[in-house]
Amino acid sequence: MNRIFAATGLLALFVGAALFPLSTARAADKGEKDIVDTAVGAGSFKTLVEAVKKADLVDTLKGEGPFTVFAPTDEAFAKIPKEDLNSLIKDKGALTDVLTYHVVPGKVMAADVVKLDSAKTVEGTPLKIAVKNGKATVNGVNVIKTDIVCSNGVIHVIDAVLLPPGDK
Repeated sequence: MNRIFAATGLLALFVGAALFPLSTARAADKGEKDIVDTAVGAGSFKTLVEAVKKADLVDTLKGEGPFTVFAPTDEAFAKIPKEDLNSLIKDKGALTDVLTYHVVPGKVMAADVVKLDSAKTVEGTPLKIAVKNGKATVNGVNVIKTDIVCSNGVIHVIDAVLLPPGDK
């Protein structure tokens, strides 16, 4: 149930980014907006929006949360061979697994990450966390922007798409 709940919110996050005006970004910077509205100002999650739509996921990240979302950019998705990405988008079950693998229940701020070596995802498989020379990675993927505070959680931007162990 939690998996579906969080995955549904991921859709809301990225569909919201495509639908809301960029003017909401200023309020989002102060944590006054939920995860969905905060993503509005990003403008770099178009591929993720498409993926979330294809997975038929809705509404959760406007909910109470808190949630931590590791959000891959369009550039991150561009690293996946086009054929593989198209196959993933067509496989609703696998797509849902990949999307929910980017969501961790709770609000995990960058200051908390240095104390962790893993975090369990909504998908159910833990992510490996490492911090070296002040730079965090999640499963070896770089966290390129941290602590985008929202009223119901936090977004951390990553530079590659995370794949659950069974999807590699």
